[in-house]
Amino acid sequence: MKKILAIIALVFSGSFLFAQQPCTFKYGATEEDSIACRQQIFYFTEFFKNKSYKDAYDNWQYLIQKAPCAYEGIYSNAQTLFQNLIKDEQDSARREMLLDSLLYAYDVRSTYFPDKFTPGSGLGYKAYNLMRYRKNLYEQAFDWFVQSVEMEKENTQAAIWDAYFQLAKNKTDASKDTSFVIDAYERASDYLDLSVLNATKAYETSADALAELQAKFDSAIIDRIEFDKKAKKLIADTTRQSKLIVNFIKVKAKFEKAVAPYASCDVMEQLYAKKFDEIKDNVPAVSKMVNTMFKAGCTSSPVFQEGLAILHKASPSRNTAYMMGNFTFQNYGKSQSVEDLNTAIEYFKDAANLSETHDQKADAYYMMALAYRLKNAFSESRSAAYEALKAKPNMGKAYILIGDLYANSGGRCGDEQVPGAYAWAAADKYAKAVAVDPSCESEASKQRAKLRFPSKDELFKRGISAGSSYHVGCWIQENTTVR
Repeated sequence: MKKILAIIALVFSGSFLFAQQPCTFKYGATEEDSIACRQQIFYFTEFFKNKSYKDAYDNWQYLIQKAPCAYEGIYSNAQTLFQNLIKDEQDSARREMLLDSLLYAYDVRSTYFPDKFTPGSGLGYKAYNLMRYRKNLYEQAFDWFVQSVEMEKENTQAAIWDAYFQLAKNKTDASKDTSFVIDAYERASDYLDLSVLNATKAYETSADALAELQAKFDSAIIDRIEFDKKAKKLIADTTRQSKLIVNFIKVKAKFEKAVAPYASCDVMEQLYAKKFDEIKDNVPAVSKMVNTMFKAGCTSSPVFQEGLAILHKASPSRNTAYMMGNFTFQNYGKSQSVEDLNTAIEYFKDAANLSETHDQKADAYYMMALAYRLKNAFSESRSAAYEALKAKPNMGKAYILIGDLYANSGGRCGDEQVPGAYAWAAADKYAKAVAVDPSCESEASKQRAKLRFPSKDELFKRGISAGSSYHVGCWIQENTTVR
């Protein structure tokens, strides 16, 4: 019991290893100190690079005691260093001491390198390691995870989200209280959307700048040296942001799959109905509830509908406009009212205008195109689909939609010189869909198989041969190839 209390005391002390003091000198007060410090940094980096973790630990101790501001690598590499030391250590008391050192590193890194690390991130990794190595302190780890996420918000790293959600699931399984999982999912739904949004905006900014740079080089406005210098950084930026986007989307998908058994729409309805009166005047809380229920597909819930209306009125945004559009669009399936389609189109227009990324704009225009199609407004539907493609040129499903519009133009193109010529134009769009997005091949092939091209007799009567060019008239007005 005394040993457990001693460990807990160490964990919460925050300064149990070394005295935290401001760095008066980065490398040391004297020239001799500076030389010794730089040598320790060199040895640490070499030992760490060669995975000689026990040797690197001696240099780590020297640096964190004597020169904690000298080298940020003693903090950024601490997780790898100590998890390997702990794994190989046989003595339980020494393992605890090594863990204390790791927790201390996360305590102080934002103090010594505030431009590199944040207190919230350090707290998250403390929780992560407490969860791994001191399972009896899982309640403290859980509290730290919650604090960390609320401090870091959309800047929370994917690994922290993963560990936090796993612990929330464990608490729910142990207590049979689904609120732990739903609260975690609610936070994740809200903040991970922002994480993906911010990373996507950064990616698109760098990608657009890279395209502009390429155009300048192609036009001989800049030379190869300037191009290579600037392109290197932009390529690195787009690669980094692309990896972040992938990691955040993977975590989101994992959460959504894992939460399903715990958070059915009935459960969410009951949970949020109980606390709706408490949160309905709290816009951030309503936002989290609405986003969580929307992603779970619980849009028929009265609580969701009331919450969305409150949120859109209080804080209209791209997301609220898009959700209102989706909700109204889905309601058309029940009402069959053209008014619902008109209302949905207006919401999708608002969503497109408020969009912050190419993907957001493309999605809003695509939904608008679907709504116009249901109205049999083929020309408007095509225009919206092309707006989606302008924002996202590789949106294959937008080309499929245009192909479908052409394929269903029999009643509009009856006076065409070659009856059924619209099928050739439709086939072009299905082919284009696959060209820009190979994942569309199955759907495009299925739709193309339904086409009925003009017969050979029809072509012969008109003196038209396969492979020749043909202008499709009526509302389509496109050049195509005779099949």
